[in-house]
Amino acid sequence: MKPSLLILHGAIGASRQLKAIAASLSEKYDVHLFDFPGHGGKKLPEGPFSIKLFATATLEYIQANDLRELTIFGYSMGGYVAMYLAKHHPGLINRIITLGTKFHWDETTAAREIKMLDTAVITEKVPDFAAVLADLHAPNDWKEVVQRTADMLTGMGKDNPLKPDDYKDIKTASLIMLGDRDKMVTFEETIATYKALPDAKMAVLPGTPHPVEKVTPSLLAFFLS
Repeated sequence: MKPSLLILHGAIGASRQLKAIAASLSEKYDVHLFDFPGHGGKKLPEGPFSIKLFATATLEYIQANDLRELTIFGYSMGGYVAMYLAKHHPGLINRIITLGTKFHWDETTAAREIKMLDTAVITEKVPDFAAVLADLHAPNDWKEVVQRTADMLTGMGKDNPLKPDDYKDIKTASLIMLGDRDKMVTFEETIATYKALPDAKMAVLPGTPHPVEKVTPSLLAFFLS
């Protein structure tokens, strides 16, 4: 049997954005794509979005599908959810691989990120992106997905679910990756997390910006093999 690979998408994203990456890894792994609640057309939860909510939904999927020898690849927020799971459920995950995950959150950071989640501005200035979001999250209203995400980031800015001191307790083998052209995540926060983890490696992907659609699947597959 192949080991399991669970792929987690980023904020305001959906699992189908990662299908090309999943396909490039299907020879080695039993690959699973997963949408967080409210994303990719999944029913919106009654309560607000939160890292805990997403982690709980991911845990339920892992248990329901009996995923063994589990590697989680988390893109952006997906990597944060994977780390949160490893912190609260030691031994659940064999290996975590993150790409472009923002680990450092405070009120200033959250305010900066939330500026990019103004639905009125997105509709007016980048209508093509608005159309992509509408398609990704239908039948849900993409504006509600974006607003709930902004509310979640506000909360993370006030109280980061993973404190810097938490990473020393995450014993899961980890590979922390960052694109060399990522304008959303800093080298400093990535290196700090890598150094805090007891069993971690770090990789920088050449010619790689933050958006997952611009990540070369074969390059990623090289590091995940």
